[in-house]
Amino acid sequence: MHVAAWFWFTAIAIVAWGTTGLFQKLSTNHISAESTLILLTAGLLLLEPLVYPGSALLVYSRWNLSWGLLSGLLNALGSWALFASMKLGGKASVVSPLTALYPLVVVLLAPLILRESITPLQVAGIICSLLAGVLLSIPPEREPQR
Repeated sequence: MHVAAWFWFTAIAIVAWGTTGLFQKLSTNHISAESTLILLTAGLLLLEPLVYPGSALLVYSRWNLSWGLLSGLLNALGSWALFASMKLGGKASVVSPLTALYPLVVVLLAPLILRESITPLQVAGIICSLLAGVLLSIPPEREPQR
């Protein structure tokens, strides 16, 4: 069976992002959300020479570069908010999975902006995701002290 190339990159993303939440919590236990964001940026810069294809960025239109820049700014804002949540006491086991529900925004906006359609099965997935978010957010009951 042939596995498409995109699958391997998806698997890398799952493993990388899956372990990232643990390291984010460890870092925000000891340093500020802002410092963690700076270190995230440094990590991106360290990775950049390995993944950059070598073509000049200026061959793209300003419009397309603007989409990429806006994506980067929103990514940085989301990362900072995630780090701040953890710094303010959010548990990694709750904050990281809860913020991982961000694809719901894509699913809801894609029909409006990209003219993509949502299937009934995707609607069921949205509902399940929202229920999972609610269940993850419920704090555990304290056990009675003896």
